[in-house]
Amino acid sequence: MAKLELYGTARCPHTEEMRDWLEWKRSEFVEYDVEADRAARARMRKISGGQRTVPILVEDGKVVQVGWQGHGCLVDE
Repeated sequence: MAKLELYGTARCPHTEEMRDWLEWKRSEFVEYDVEADRAARARMRKISGGQRTVPILVEDGKVVQVGWQGHGCLVDE
């Protein structure tokens, strides 16, 4: 089974929408709030090549989706 990681923020409604979709699909995933967790933010930027838009969905260490249905939120540097 693929390991899914959801990088987002508590304040971004699109993170919540992606989480709801993953739960609806009954996907197992780990979620990180990149505003509250600096290590997660650094990991997200490394995996995504510096991306600042969330949510980001990562599967087996590779970005598979940025944003939710064409929408996202910017994370501060």
